[in-house]
Amino acid sequence: MMKQKKIVAISGSIREGSSNTNILKSLATFIPEDIDYTIYNGIKELPHFNPDIDRMKPPAVVEDFRKTLDESHALIICTPEYAKGVPGVLKNALEWLVSSAELYKKPVAVITASPSTSGGDKAHESLLLTLGMLDATVVKNGSLLVPSVRTKFKDDATVTDESIKQALIALVSSIANEINNRLTL
Repeated sequence: MMKQKKIVAISGSIREGSSNTNILKSLATFIPEDIDYTIYNGIKELPHFNPDIDRMKPPAVVEDFRKTLDESHALIICTPEYAKGVPGVLKNALEWLVSSAELYKKPVAVITASPSTSGGDKAHESLLLTLGMLDATVVKNGSLLVPSVRTKFKDDATVTDESIKQALIALVSSIANEINNRLTL
């Protein structure tokens, strides 16, 4: 019996009605049927990272977060840029993974979406550096900047920009192919 394939997605924004969360919702329409796709909404519940707590026994919410990622075959992150960097809530979540290795060699796709015309390039660069330190594998075609995001999606998460839609389809295809390649090895 074939193991159920799983992709977990995380939004770097915990704001209600976030464009980044809406992008992750829109991805569901492009995910192949044989892949279970879940948007993890618990990063706002994670306590501030503290290595002393991590060395003892991490809180249950941290263990659940790690287990969710460990059981997934891939991760998709979509984040805004705050103050030229990754939002603190997302950075905190990733810091809880430094010593536990849930992202070690795991296929990851990264989307940074911003209302600015830069697309959040500074946050994107910062996130890629952090994922590199975690030894995650950003898949080919798995890195996307979405500038002027509010002009490319409707409030209901429908993609209105054809070039962004094609880029999202390519991103999903790349991560799905990577999962399939790894499971057939």
